Amino acid sequence: MGIRDSTLDASALARARTLLQPPARKDPLWPALVAAVALAFTSVVFAAIMVLAPPVTTERVAKGAPS
Repeated sequence: MGIRDSTLDASALARARTLLQPPARKDPLWPALVAAVALAFTSVVFAAIMVLAPPVTTERVAKGAPS
């Protein structure tokens, strides 16, 4: 009995094999890339603001304080 003497339909067998394979996952890359760029940008902006902002000093002088 040769290879071509099989009673199984070759196209049906090929279809069954493709249906049994796990589906290939195709996750889009752009949402993760946009989130990473936004996080990097905001962290650089906040760091620049922290460095460039004047220090917050509060000095309270009481009226009539002894000199």
